[in-house]
Amino acid sequence: MRVLACTGGIGSGKTYVASVFERLGVPVYYSDVRAKQLYSESESLRVSLVSEFGSGIYEDGLFRKERLAEIVFSDEKALLKLESIVHPAVISDFEEWKSLSFSAFGFSVFESAIILDKPVFSTLPDKVLLVSAPEDIRIERVMKRDNASYEDVRKRMRIQSSDEFRKEKADFFIFADGKTAVLPQILGVLESMKNLR
Repeated sequence: MRVLACTGGIGSGKTYVASVFERLGVPVYYSDVRAKQLYSESESLRVSLVSEFGSGIYEDGLFRKERLAEIVFSDEKALLKLESIVHPAVISDFEEWKSLSFSAFGFSVFESAIILDKPVFSTLPDKVLLVSAPEDIRIERVMKRDNASYEDVRKRMRIQSSDEFRKEKADFFIFADGKTAVLPQILGVLESMKNLR
């Protein structure tokens, strides 16, 4: 089964676009959601994390993300080490999920904000879909969704790749400004993916 990466910056609308694909019958893997679940569900991931960061990141069998965050977000080497453990675990989980999924369209969607930023993911997608929206709309969406301040959202946006970087690697584009109809754009991508040889 082919893989379409659905990506975009924070507040771009990528998760909404992925959910429309899902409603149309395309299997969708929400990588961020699934990664958070793996911290609690995957025994092999737990063992690797405890070995690297200590048993304090779990308490009574429960993952304590704030404790891990304290360790990695002030130490770039620790963050890179965390990514080197978690990203392969996500890829492995995705491959297992994909093997159990059925798609009448011949492809599945891997929804991820960081898939183009991390080389470990580079061989995963067959095609890349970039979802974009004007910056002011993205900021407004995230402020509303996360009850975040303008400056907090801007800070989060600054550490992500730019749309210019993503555009160089994308095969398809969807503009999700809240005014332009998204469904016809999605159906166009769906047709293109169905017809891939």
